Amino acid sequence: MQFELSEDQRHIQALARQFAEKEIQPRAAQADAEGRFPMAVYHKALELGLLNTSLPAHLGGAGLGCMELVLITEALCHGCLGIGTALCINALAAEPLLIAGTREQQQQFLGQLAQGAMASFALTEPAAGSDVAGIRTRAQRVPGGYRLTGNKIWISNAPMAEFFIVFAKTDADAGHKGLTAFVVSADSEGLSVGAPLSKLGQKAAPTAEVFFDDVFVPDACRLGDEGSGFSLAMKVFDRSRPMVAAFGVGLIQRCLDESLAYAAQRESMGRTLMGHQAIAHRLADMRVRLEAARLLTYQAAWRLDGGQPNTIQASIAKLYSADAAMWAATETVQIFGCMGYSTEYPAEKLFRDAKVLQIYEGTSEIQRNIIARELC
Repeated sequence: MQFELSEDQRHIQALARQFAEKEIQPRAAQADAEGRFPMAVYHKALELGLLNTSLPAHLGGAGLGCMELVLITEALCHGCLGIGTALCINALAAEPLLIAGTREQQQQFLGQLAQGAMASFALTEPAAGSDVAGIRTRAQRVPGGYRLTGNKIWISNAPMAEFFIVFAKTDADAGHKGLTAFVVSADSEGLSVGAPLSKLGQKAAPTAEVFFDDVFVPDACRLGDEGSGFSLAMKVFDRSRPMVAAFGVGLIQRCLDESLAYAAQRESMGRTLMGHQAIAHRLADMRVRLEAARLLTYQAAWRLDGGQPNTIQASIAKLYSADAAMWAATETVQIFGCMGYSTEYPAEKLFRDAKVLQIYEGTSEIQRNIIARELC
């Protein structure tokens, strides 16, 4: 088993780390306070080739694998989980097109991403998050296409998206087998995006509700066959969950870095915090969980790149990284003490940013369901 990164992978990792340190981290506090995504960071990341890495070269991408995406994601989210998440969402929106898109769909929409467009993956609804079969957005067949009616919520990057990957029911009575995916342009008549939602953390990553009021979608914008949407979404998650696990890895690393720096200089009872065994053990445990989360994430990405099934590995990585990130953020606040509760230090932001990792892209409970199912 080979644990060494290739020279190219080390170069990509170093580039992403330098970018995060120079361009993301200095902007993180202000972007969080204002609830605003800094588009200048997006354009710089695009210029450096840190985005759209999974797109094939003939469509303007780098043609790289999941491992490279994970390395970049971890570094970006070390700088700021909110900004890093928003930078990486295009990869989630691209996956359905890479899996099920026709040549024409890929050329049109993936080509837009390569040119700098942003896109969103629209699955979650007010009454259907983990319960995908409960989706109520309807796609009614009409001459030449479909009419979409319904709404989605908590859609990442929705205010900035130029198109959406939308999952809707083409057969209301067929449960998850009645789900179909579509590519819907943001400028479609009847489509509207609500104001960015107020939320606990990751405030620099805008999320919003998206409304479909009798939106016409031509047949040419359906992804795959009718009824194939649920299967497509599950395939997407196998490919995207290593990336989301890397969100957590980046945050755990940041928690460890901030905690170490503070513990080395803060004195209590005549010694630095590092001199107290209770704090030292917390930091040791944080390092252990960081290494475990990173290796699980790399394994899930490695299996995908090698053409091996990775469903259980992707769920394990996402589950462990999310739970470990929330634990690490909680411990970081405790290590900082009263200062951890203050907005003058980054600990409270790390805490706020971490929580949603256990919720989106499949809750920790859903990951346990998947793992249990795969055991049978």
